[in-house]
Amino acid sequence: MSQKNTRNHQSTARENWILVGAVVALAVLPLVFVRGEYGGADGEAQKAITEIQPGYEPWFNHFFEPASGEIESLLFATQAALGAGVIGYAIGLYKGRSQSRQNSDRKTLE
Repeated sequence: MSQKNTRNHQSTARENWILVGAVVALAVLPLVFVRGEYGGADGEAQKAITEIQPGYEPWFNHFFEPASGEIESLLFATQAALGAGVIGYAIGLYKGRSQSRQNSDRKTLE
């Protein structure tokens, strides 16, 4: 590997670590410095609806009520992970198809 490529690789690696640190800081700092309760949007929406119309009755009830808040959090995290996996798979699939088309186009030009 040439010296120029090594320098570019080191610069890119350093930039990547700086970005990782920034993302971690953005995720951790609010948890450390912001005091208060962290609740979901469902509770806030319910509170707003009851302020606007106190006699409101929901159209339907929960299909499944988890036994505890921890199980609810686990189910939510699992759903988020599955969704992220599907999105990541789709992005990788389309990226791979795009690269294979570019490679086949280059081969036909040669």
